[in-house]
Amino acid sequence: MFDKFGEYDSYEEINKKAEELLAAGDTDAVLELAKENGIDQEEAQAYIEGEETMLCTASMAALGKTSVEEQDLEIGGVLSDWTGYIREMCVNDKEMAAAVQKKGKKLVECMALLLRFAFENKVQVSDKIVNITKITNNGKEEKMRSPLYLGIPNRAEAKKIIREYYLGR
Repeated sequence: MFDKFGEYDSYEEINKKAEELLAAGDTDAVLELAKENGIDQEEAQAYIEGEETMLCTASMAALGKTSVEEQDLEIGGVLSDWTGYIREMCVNDKEMAAAVQKKGKKLVECMALLLRFAFENKVQVSDKIVNITKITNNGKEEKMRSPLYLGIPNRAEAKKIIREYYLGR
């Protein structure tokens, strides 16, 4: 992840590097820069062909970085929902997009904070629910056993944690 060109602190830095590469006539490197930063190859091609004046916008860079990190972490399940909240926040808030792009801000650290919250705020699920729940265990259907505890943050709680991590508030 970010092995060839390194991690950038802003979309402006990515665009500056893309400008340098394009001026040197190294279109393959522009495409590689885009790929490494999660920027759509069609967007990169449009930039190379002069249809776009810059390789990426703030939100494109933030979404791209998040996508690259998400793939590296092999995120699935509820963690995909949490990553979706980050994407949504980047699209709706330029300040968030800039914060996500900052060097040193890592999706893995944000996910760790959300997971910590989930663990520390777990509550017992009612036995009325657990007792009628069937699960498959080792290929065999059986009744779920209690007690069962869950602590997944709701949307508002997750967005608060995300905002605190990336924006410090």
